[in-house]
Amino acid sequence: MCSIQSLFGEGRVTAARGRREAVSGSAVAVAGTTGAVTAATKANEANQAARRAAGSVWGDRLARLGFCARGVVYAIVGVIALQIALRSASGDLDASKEGALREIAERPFGRPLLVVLAIGLGGYVVWRASEAAWGKRDEDDEHKRTLKRAGSAAKALLYGAFLGSTVKFISGGPSQPAAGSGQEREATLTARLLDLPAGQLMVGGVGLAIVGGGAYVLYRGIAQKFEKHLDIAAMGPVVGRVVDVVGTVGMAARGVVFGVAGYLLIRAAIDFDPDQATGLDGTLKAIARQTYGQVLLTVTAVGLIAYGLYSFAEARYRDL
Repeated sequence: MCSIQSLFGEGRVTAARGRREAVSGSAVAVAGTTGAVTAATKANEANQAARRAAGSVWGDRLARLGFCARGVVYAIVGVIALQIALRSASGDLDASKEGALREIAERPFGRPLLVVLAIGLGGYVVWRASEAAWGKRDEDDEHKRTLKRAGSAAKALLYGAFLGSTVKFISGGPSQPAAGSGQEREATLTARLLDLPAGQLMVGGVGLAIVGGGAYVLYRGIAQKFEKHLDIAAMGPVVGRVVDVVGTVGMAARGVVFGVAGYLLIRAAIDFDPDQATGLDGTLKAIARQTYGQVLLTVTAVGLIAYGLYSFAEARYRDL
C-alpha cells in the first residue's frame, strides 16, 4: 500500500515538473517571438527613418549639390580634352575624372573646393542609393522598375568610388602620378580578369554592356528623353531651348565616349591584350589618334562641356 502511494506521489511530482517545463518552454518561445518582432520593428523604423532623411529638404539640397559637382567634373574633363585636341600633344594631360580633381586641387583654394565637391558627391551617392532602395515608384512595369533601380545602384557605386578618390585628394594633396597611370590601372584590372577562367568572355561581356549603355545614353540624348525628369514648367522658353541643346549634345557625347570605351574593352578581350583597355583619359586619347582625330576629339570635348552645363540645369530643374 505504501508502495502504491509512493508511486502515485512520484507521478504527481513528475506531472507537476512537466507542466512547469512546458510553461517555461512557452515563455521562451513567446520571448523569442517577441524579440524577433521587436528586431523587425526596429529594422522597419530604421528603414523608414533613412527613407525620410533621403526625401527631406536637406536630402534634396545635397542631391542637387551632387549634380553641380558632376557638372564641374565633366566640364573640366571637357576642357582638358579640348586642350589635348588643340595641342595635338597629350602626354602631360590627364583627361580623366582624377585629372579633373588634380586641376582643382592645384588651384588657389583648391582644397576647400574639393571639400565642397566631396559633399556634393556624397549627396549624389546617397540620392542614387535611395533610388535603388525605394525609388522609381512612378514606373508601373515592375521589370523596368527593377532595371532602373539596378542602374541607380550602379551609379551609386561608381560615384562612391569617385568620392573615395576625392577624399584621398583632400587628405593627401594633389600627388602627380606618372603619365598614363590611369590607363595602367585599367590594364592591370583587365589583365587580372583575363587570367580567370572564361576571363575573355567576362571582359567581352563587360565591354558589350558598356557599348549597350553608351547606345542607350546616346538614344536618350537624341530623343530628348531626359526632359521627363525636368520641371519644364519652371523654365522659360529661352532656358528650355538652351537646356534641350546642352542636354542633347552632352548626352550624345557621353554615349559616344562610353561606346568607344566598350569597344576598346571588347578588343582587349578578343586580342587577349589588357593594354587596349583604357579609362576615360585613354578613351579620349584613342579618339585623338584616329583619322580626323583632332576634329572628333574637339567635338567630343565640346559635348562633355555641354554635359557639364546640363548637369547644372539638372541641379536646378530636376524633379527629385
